[in-house]
Formats: sequence, C-alpha cells, structure tokens
Amino acid sequence: MEVCLTMNNTAPMTFIWPDMLWALLLVPLLVAGYLWLLKRRKKTALRFASLSLVKEAMGKTNAWRRHLPPALLLLAVTALLLAAARPAAVITLPLQEKTIVLAIDVSGSMRATDVKPNRIVAAQEAAKTFVTELPRSVRVAVVAFAGTAAVVQAPTLSRDDVHAAIDRFQLQRGTATGSGIVLSLATIFPEDTAIDLSQITGQRAMPPSPNDKPKAKFEPVEPGSYGSAAIIMLTDGQRTTGPDPLDAAKMASERGVRVYTVGVGTKEGETIGFEGWSMRVRLDEDTLKNIADRTRADYFYAGTAEDLKKVYQSLSSRLVVEKKETEISALFAALGALLVVGAAGLSVWWFGRVA
Repeated sequence: MEVCLTMNNTAPMTFIWPDMLWALLLVPLLVAGYLWLLKRRKKTALRFASLSLVKEAMGKTNAWRRHLPPALLLLAVTALLLAAARPAAVITLPLQEKTIVLAIDVSGSMRATDVKPNRIVAAQEAAKTFVTELPRSVRVAVVAFAGTAAVVQAPTLSRDDVHAAIDRFQLQRGTATGSGIVLSLATIFPEDTAIDLSQITGQRAMPPSPNDKPKAKFEPVEPGSYGSAAIIMLTDGQRTTGPDPLDAAKMASERGVRVYTVGVGTKEGETIGFEGWSMRVRLDEDTLKNIADRTRADYFYAGTAEDLKKVYQSLSSRLVVEKKETEISALFAALGALLVVGAAGLSVWWFGRVA
C-alpha cells in the first residue's frame, strides 16, 4: 500500500509505513477533548459571584494566549505522527560521486570558422572551462570520435590530465556519432559484456572460449535512472559511418545513462573548404534531439563560441546535483520537537506553568 500526498502540485510525498497514518485520527479526538475542557472550565467560572470580575482579571489578551500553546502542541503531535509514518520525497541533493564523459567530434569539419576562432578551438576552450568548474569529486573522461572513436582520457579526478587530453585532439575524416556514444558507455561500464565494441573497431568479435565465464544476462533499467554518470556529446555534422546513433542511444537508455547532446555550427548546411579539399556539412539536429529525448536528457544548440560557453554553464548546474527519493522523517520529528518546546516555553512565560 502506498499513500501519496502532493506538495505544491509538484513531486508527491510518499510514506514508507502508510498504515501509521491511521494514528492521525487521534488529532480530532484531541481537539474534541480540548473543547470539552474549555466548556468545563466555563461552567466552573460561572460559580463565581461576579463573572465580570473574572473576565477583568483574565484580561482581553489572555483569550488568544490561552489557546496558542495547546494549538502548537496539537501541531507537534500531528508532525510526530507523520514522522512515524516515515515520509519520503524527491529532493535535490549534491552529488557525492559522478562520472562525466565528454564525447567530442574531431571530424575535419570542426576546422570551420563560423564559430570563432573555429569550431574545434571554441569546443576545446568551452570544454576546459566546464571541466574546471565541476566539483573536484566528479571524475571526467574524454572520448574523441571522427571516423572511429577513441578514449583519449580515462575517468580521472585530475583536471590537468583532462585539459591535456582535450588539447591533444587531432582532426580526422568521418563522423561516427554512434561510435562516440557506444565507447562512452563502455568507459562508464567497463565490465558490461553486453556492449559490443567490435562495431566500433570494425573487427569481428572473437568467438567465445570454453574457458570464458558465461555472460551475465543484461536487464534494462528505467531511462535516465542511472545517476552516477552522464555523457555530453558535442558534434557539428551528420553521421557518415559507424553504428546508428539511435541504436547507440537505445543502449544508453537501457542502462539509464543520460546523453546530453550539443550541436555546434551550421544548421542549414554548407560546403566548407580548407587545405585544398572541400566537404558538405549539415548539423543533424533531429537525430541529436532524438538521442537526448530517448535518454531523458536535453539537446542544446550553440551557434557561437559564447553560446557554447553558456551551454556548458547550464550543463554544469544540472549535473552537479541529483533528484533522489529520500526519507524525511527527521524533518517532521524536528518540527514536532520545536513545536513542543515552543508550546511549553510560551505556557511557562505567560502563565508560569507548562499545563
């Protein structure tokens, strides 16, 4: 049995022990008992010879003062009963551990100068700034992809190593966006035997040996549910080789990994020439949006170097926190304790007694 209480019409609050909520029926009984005591006191007061003298002695301000401590005590009991039902809610928490994989396109079209000074330099500078601003507890890996994909930096806490890896990019021909995603997943899950890297290398997978351990059966999880890692993929063109990026996105989705996609450069498509040869490039926004959508992530477009910096700033704020269902019984218990102390303090201050 699960009981949900919607707070501010947003995320619901659930109770781990919902049967304890039946104890809240004590609250109206306590209210009825308090009203009965007030009625009884009123009858006792009528026995005085002059009721006006009693009212004068009590004073006008005592009316609300008499009721405030019991009201606070009633709220305290309600909070403590809710705490006993062990409430839980989805709240935003700082990440304790995270791995970010930067998958960056290093195809020849990244030489284009429509993003100043050119696409690859703007991407490198923005990526290095992003890495520097991440919490020191976040590990960063770098995957470069063109016609093939390669891990140029394994997950590390060293920002200097990541910066050096980004500076070592060598532009190549081809755009294998699917390979970039698959290799990023293999970097996050090195023990996952269901990730077939032969489709990246182009080599045939070796037949299983009799001594090989049997592969564990892969069980898909909820898309976007894996909170310990994420992939940020930046590209400026259409896929020209390698596995289908949407198939790779499906692999990421089944593992719960979010793939944030960043499109940089020309949306409409144009012919870019350099070093004696030319190539036609066009940003495949539809595919990038589908990749992000399938993995419960977001797509960003960066048409300028400044846009690219803003994209990475936005990603930094999204990736350093996580939403997680957390038991919040302690908050209700603390609130109940504070209300009890407040009720007792006011009663002693105003009337010289607790009850």
